[in-house]
Amino acid sequence: MTAEMTEQLRARATAWLDDDPDPADRQELAALLDTGPAGTVELADRFAGPLSFGTAGLRGPLRAGPNGMNRAVVRGAAAGLVRWLAARDAAGPIVIGYDARHRSHEFAVETARVATGAGRRALLLPGPLPTPVLAYAVRELDAAAGVMVTASHNPPQDNGYKVYLGAALGGPGGAGAQLVSPADAAIEATIREVGPLTEVPLGEPGEVLGDDLLQRYLDAAVAVVDPDAPRALTVAYTPLHGVGGAVAAEAFRRAGFDAPAVVAEQAEPDPDFPTVAFPNPEEPGAIDLAVALGASTGADLVIANDPDADRCAVAVPDPARGAGPDDPAGWRMLRGDEVGVLLADHLMRRATPGVYATTIVSSSLLRALAEARGVRYAETLTGFKWIVRAGSVPEPSLERPRSPLADARREAPGPVTDTDTDLAFGYEEALGYAVAPRLVRDKDGITAALLVAELAATLRAQGRTLVDRLDELAAEFGRYATDQLSVRVTDLADIGAMMSRLRAAPPDTLLDHKITVDDLLPDADVLRLSADGLRVVVRPSGTEPKLKAYLEVVVAADADPAPELTRLRAEISTALGLISPGGPTG
Repeated sequence: MTAEMTEQLRARATAWLDDDPDPADRQELAALLDTGPAGTVELADRFAGPLSFGTAGLRGPLRAGPNGMNRAVVRGAAAGLVRWLAARDAAGPIVIGYDARHRSHEFAVETARVATGAGRRALLLPGPLPTPVLAYAVRELDAAAGVMVTASHNPPQDNGYKVYLGAALGGPGGAGAQLVSPADAAIEATIREVGPLTEVPLGEPGEVLGDDLLQRYLDAAVAVVDPDAPRALTVAYTPLHGVGGAVAAEAFRRAGFDAPAVVAEQAEPDPDFPTVAFPNPEEPGAIDLAVALGASTGADLVIANDPDADRCAVAVPDPARGAGPDDPAGWRMLRGDEVGVLLADHLMRRATPGVYATTIVSSSLLRALAEARGVRYAETLTGFKWIVRAGSVPEPSLERPRSPLADARREAPGPVTDTDTDLAFGYEEALGYAVAPRLVRDKDGITAALLVAELAATLRAQGRTLVDRLDELAAEFGRYATDQLSVRVTDLADIGAMMSRLRAAPPDTLLDHKITVDDLLPDADVLRLSADGLRVVVRPSGTEPKLKAYLEVVVAADADPAPELTRLRAEISTALGLISPGGPTG
């Protein structure tokens, strides 16, 4: 970096510091400026650009500067949001939720003060609560929009800011759903026009809602369980230091299940997530304590929520592991695709009408299942903001507020009713499930846990297990085995380079099959490589600095898919330049 560029950077940082409303953040930035040349790299990173609205709104590290989550960035985002709502005459309050991460409550109150300063009611949830409670509140309270301050399952140094739309701007399928394009770009443009943050009018810190809102959510949530279904089941549970623990326990109680055994070390919210390397139940080791508890208590299954309780992980004893259920080695965590298909099959067997939806990176077994059962199917781009809109006609004011792939719906015979075309169920392989989309237009780890428990208890009463049910589905459709190759980078340019390399020179064959290449640009930065019995979908992550390749092979029910998946992983790694034909590239 030249001396001139360094001076320009320091001038930008000084201007930001002068407009930053938070004393601690100003002190942090001033200390960095005082380090002189030694702090230039860190300073450049913080001012590389503003955080932008991605798959989950704003998300980034807690630090001063425009490329971080802090009070100044939150004030600007809130001001842009309320001005965007006002420009569209969207009536109603803003509902604001928050989790237990560092500064979440502070950011929620800042958002409320900006809203009230602009003359709009701001309603805060009555404490740190799961994200699905906020999504429910947007619909329940007929809000213009909702904000959830959370970084979900990101590391402890991160925080984030999700935006949900009410019915007026979200459309029929987007009432209480996450923001989609072009609204995200329009709000971002409005944020850039906010001007000096010190001139943003601030009002009172909003109205704190009563506990009755949570009680209404819980009453509605337990309705996903058939009142006549069996309840005999032993569950071990962990909220992974997040905000789902008390809500999940109460939901199980109201639904008539015995209270789950809870991992004591992870039962209470803790923003530092001390017992896990990464607070994501998908990560290796994250649910080890829960599995150990399940093994020691004779549990039928283990359930884990992520820190904001919108995702749900499930682990079960598996005789194929060669160890008994009282040994953690005898347990395995079910993949999101396995749980998704189990829940879809369960709802179809209950004759739940409507569209069954998943994403282009999830298992194609749901399509086969929907065709066999004669129900409607939709496939969308990645993200629940698209999934929940899969069954609805877009609102004209939002141009195209759903994935263009959502129209790839398989029609069932017979007359079509409004109930048939609304969403019945949606899931994504990353442990997200919408089992009651008329209640929560987003993934919901609490209602998903209840429905998993109902299915497991029903099978238990028949002397069967979730693994048995998966085997039955495999016997009917073949074994759809999925895996994921995930490449974490420090330089985001590396992701673009890998995608460009694959686009320029895709493999001719995979697993000795001639493949078809489907490039989804410009709608999405996604490449699909497919042939009979296999599929690879490659895309950048929307929430983390990762490139992800989603692998699927279909084999006979009695075949072992592991060797095919291993070969496929190696072949796609070579195509991405991660492995040369002669070995690792280094």
